[in-house]
Amino acid sequence: MNHAEMSGSQIRDVRWTGGVVLGIETSCDETAAAVLGRGGAILSNMVSSQHGVHARFGGVVPELASRAHVQKIEQIAALAMDEAKLTWQDLAGVAVTEGPGLAGALIVGLNYAKALAFALNIPIVGVSHLEGHIASAWLEDPSFPRSCVVLVVSGGHTHLYHMTQDGGAGLLACTRDDAAGEAFDKGAQMLGLGFPGGPALDHLAQAGDPNRIRFPRSMRKSSLEFSFSGLKTSLLYRLQGMDESQLAAARADLAAGYQEAIVSVLAEKAFTAVRRCGVTALAVVGGVSANSRLRFLLKERAQRDGVSLSIPPLRYCTDNAAMIAAAGRQALSAGRRLSDEAEARVAVESMPSLQVIG
Repeated sequence: MNHAEMSGSQIRDVRWTGGVVLGIETSCDETAAAVLGRGGAILSNMVSSQHGVHARFGGVVPELASRAHVQKIEQIAALAMDEAKLTWQDLAGVAVTEGPGLAGALIVGLNYAKALAFALNIPIVGVSHLEGHIASAWLEDPSFPRSCVVLVVSGGHTHLYHMTQDGGAGLLACTRDDAAGEAFDKGAQMLGLGFPGGPALDHLAQAGDPNRIRFPRSMRKSSLEFSFSGLKTSLLYRLQGMDESQLAAARADLAAGYQEAIVSVLAEKAFTAVRRCGVTALAVVGGVSANSRLRFLLKERAQRDGVSLSIPPLRYCTDNAAMIAAAGRQALSAGRRLSDEAEARVAVESMPSLQVIG
């Protein structure tokens, strides 16, 4: 993002001199704030989950998510500053998720961050939620190679990126329909599991046999693209042929087989991308990277192929603000700024900082 892309908008001319950054994340159903110190160390990382708000609906209700963000954002930001043992005057910059995500939820974080930056007269930058997840690959290990492939598996996003040494990100492929996270949530819903569905299905699958009930894989070897809609349909058809007693007896095996069909495709295509790009490092980030079976397959394959692997600790897999602050530090250093008139960018295609490799 540069000033030319902000034509007609107002950008406050406030210099970035390095220092403490506050990150704000409200793209979906977590209200999060984090503080990174001058050297990039994580001083605090606060997350307020809305699972209790949405559980009875079986999914995120956008209006309720926005209201919860309004109620929590100021408190969570203050807690992050208290945890970091800093005052507002210690801040040198603010980073906020500008998209993609739920429009109403994003607006809450954007407006809070812009008001705070204006009041403190410090620079503010908007970053992509996917940019944040990519940055999470280096939170625990800053020495991890910059030239690598990154698989982003977060909620409604399943994307493969080629990262270059200079920090550029080129989109290699994404999903043609449903994302892996959506497939997990829908599968869990069909199996009668709780919300959020991904962790519930992962837990149940650990008691099942992934080879007893096999599901189809979308594995066109000539393409790095993903597709999970057919998998969901396959599970639906299997369930339609079962009565309650049959389902109860097979539920764990169904979960294990269904999960295996998702994670095996993710792992295979990720390592195929590593080979095609000629790199020796792979990062897998986003909420789905918390899946225990996926983590096992990735570590096993990386060790076998001699590939350096970065999977963030569980606290940085799901939505958090530390990753937004980390991406924001890089963006501020690169001269990017958020305009006073900036609006939420709901679709990933609207994010100018993530370019497509053609």
